[in-house]
Amino acid sequence: MASPTEQGQPVPAAQDPEVPLKVLVVDDTATNRQILQVFLRKLGFQVDVAVDGAQAVERFSDGNPDLVLMDVMMPVMDGYEATRRIKALCGDGWVPVVFLSALDKEESLVMGLDAGGDDYLHKPVNFVVLDAKLRSLKRAIRLQRALDENRRRTQAISDNVIDGIITIDERGIIQTVNAATTRIFGHAAEEMIGHDVGMLMPGAYRSAHSGQMARYLAGGTAHLVGKGARAVEGLRKNGTAFPLDVGITELRFEGRRLFVGIVRDVTEARAAERLLHENATRLQQYHDTQEEENALAQRIMDRQMSRPSLSDPLIRHWIAPAANFSGDVIAAARTPEGHLCVLLADATGHGLAAAISTLPVLTVFYGHVEQGYPLGYIVKELNRYLCATMPSGRFVAASLLCVDEGAQRARLWQGGMPDILLLDAQGGTKTHFAAQHLPLGIVEFDEDMAAITEIELQPDDQFVLFSDGLIEAADAAGEQFGLARLQEVLAKAPAAQRLDAVRASVYAHAGLGQLHDDVSLLLVGA
Repeated sequence: MASPTEQGQPVPAAQDPEVPLKVLVVDDTATNRQILQVFLRKLGFQVDVAVDGAQAVERFSDGNPDLVLMDVMMPVMDGYEATRRIKALCGDGWVPVVFLSALDKEESLVMGLDAGGDDYLHKPVNFVVLDAKLRSLKRAIRLQRALDENRRRTQAISDNVIDGIITIDERGIIQTVNAATTRIFGHAAEEMIGHDVGMLMPGAYRSAHSGQMARYLAGGTAHLVGKGARAVEGLRKNGTAFPLDVGITELRFEGRRLFVGIVRDVTEARAAERLLHENATRLQQYHDTQEEENALAQRIMDRQMSRPSLSDPLIRHWIAPAANFSGDVIAAARTPEGHLCVLLADATGHGLAAAISTLPVLTVFYGHVEQGYPLGYIVKELNRYLCATMPSGRFVAASLLCVDEGAQRARLWQGGMPDILLLDAQGGTKTHFAAQHLPLGIVEFDEDMAAITEIELQPDDQFVLFSDGLIEAADAAGEQFGLARLQEVLAKAPAAQRLDAVRASVYAHAGLGQLHDDVSLLLVGA
């Protein structure tokens, strides 16, 4: 995740002079927590942090935050379960939960909203969008608090009622009003007492009320009397209509029938409801736009990734993205001399941003291999292109391998990737090749940084290339799949079945759909 200044965003304005709101940031990645903490404090928020869902519930109980920024995929307890528990702790109160996640499937959004989430923002975080959402939520929180305070005050000072109390007789003539009634409708008491209550209603309600009252007094069914608060419209002295909640009860006093109406001006409450509805509408529109953009990006990436050369009989490959888009890529092409060259690359992060980082890698790799350039030159060109085009902090780890089947020789280069394994005919590890160089796109390369390793091969040798997401795939207890387990699975399977065996073993260990990082595997030879 990049900081606001790294993304070219302005430094946030000075703190709000009001009492700052408290935000709980929940993320299992220390860098993400630190960046959000700095950004939120610059916006004037108090910040608390939690490293997983279980700690988030604990910090929420102890700290009473006003807003929660919640990661989804975390150890111990994920963001969905943590949100459900936090919402249960809120009771009748409202503490908005905004999910920050790299998972961008529609199901992820639905799961978040079903768990009680109020908003959803994709990673890497767009700090302009986050700032806008926080300002909107801040207004909603303060408005909601104002409404809650009004309700508490009403309950606390019920002996000095702030709701309007209007008493009318059987004819609908106003007998008494309290001070709140004069405030609500704008009429002085003497302007209302002795007049028909219809003066406080717009025309349509006035006609309906007269007919309903006549039918009720004649023995008909009550429409409002004794039915609890109902939503109607009132009419102010200045002629403007406004929303009211009205409850009417009947009293019999000295042979007379009196009706007491409790009226409450709900203008602010309706405004809050409209604001929440507008926020929900904006969220849906944002989601729909993101889906359209993601679909276009997916089509572009598919065209770049799907090459006929990936069906070469000498290779088998598997990519499992953690999100819709994979930051891992696999490429294969033949040189004009017929030598097979392959690439396995792993861009920083995962999702769409990581996938975009791999596009120049694919372009340079295919163009230079098909023109017959040597491997060392291709490495330099890949690095030069990435250094020139990628922003600071974005880089691509990569393994490149060229196999000359006729001469039984191979040449390889590695930068920032896990060891490449060389298997014998039985699947045992003959040797492994550790990365000797930096990833692509960090610094300019000299001859040493582009140095190539030469390898002599036997007829049934097989190379195994993989990203760190494979060996770091963890089960529910946090245990990683690991290099030793990978070697054990490879040794037990026939050459043609090794890839399927590894894939099945990874899913059995981590669970389907539970990968937290992109996973890729490439087998070359045999």
